[in-house]
Amino acid sequence: MCDDLTAIEEEARLSAAGISRRDFAAQAAAATAALAAASSAQAAGVALSERAVTITTPDGTCDALFLHPAKGRHPAIIMWPDIAGSREAYKVMGRRLAADGYAVLVVNHYYRSAPAPIMATMSEWRTPEGQAKLKPMIAAITPAGTASDAKAFVAFLDKQKAVDTRRGIGNCGYCMGGPYTVRAAAAVPGRIRAAASLHGGGLVGDAPDSPVKLIAATQARFLFAIGRNDDARAPGDKDALRAAATAAGRPAEVEVYNADHGWCTIDAPSYDKPEADRAWGRMLALFSQL
Repeated sequence: MCDDLTAIEEEARLSAAGISRRDFAAQAAAATAALAAASSAQAAGVALSERAVTITTPDGTCDALFLHPAKGRHPAIIMWPDIAGSREAYKVMGRRLAADGYAVLVVNHYYRSAPAPIMATMSEWRTPEGQAKLKPMIAAITPAGTASDAKAFVAFLDKQKAVDTRRGIGNCGYCMGGPYTVRAAAAVPGRIRAAASLHGGGLVGDAPDSPVKLIAATQARFLFAIGRNDDARAPGDKDALRAAATAAGRPAEVEVYNADHGWCTIDAPSYDKPEADRAWGRMLALFSQL
């Protein structure tokens, strides 16, 4: 839920720490670059393979990053970035997940509008220029488009030698990518068997294609990791997600974390490493059952 209230809360948090948003943006860029160098070193240590790929979808050509251990076959994971799109922070996160033993596809969900990166850091989304740039790109993504994207991504992954097709596929999504994980699991229920939504927004609604109403169309296990400020604004969402999963007979872990929206993304103003690491551990536990 990257809305105006989230921005106000972020400003208050940074102000209390004596940091301006501009200073934070510079710090985030430097920290992400350092983490990228560290993750590249880690990748070399565990022999990861990393390459840019393109995937044909009904709406065009999606650019993505495909990462996996250099040897063997591994369960595949689709990673949907947050509202600021695929960028260096998600390369770092993709490498970490690949090093944990997965074949990871980090996608550019804005491919209909422009190739990634659209923005260098999350902080750019908070500028008037950043919002003006992204809003039409966000509008170009529809529920039907996300479903067709998921089918194309699964078809791509199932053709890769590094992917163990005997195992199910998982997907994880951050912020606006959170609901994509449910839509993807409903679009390809025979292959996508796990969905991790990290501070996802727009999961619960009255529309027939609301993600909460699609859970019954899946064969997946779920992790819904919710920010405390998101829960404060919509306290009934967690109950609706639990109820929908229970009614559908789908295993679901639904938890409100002691951190604010965006806490899992390494270049976000609300990044909280201890709680992010805890959510990462729960995500790995979910994916271990693929």
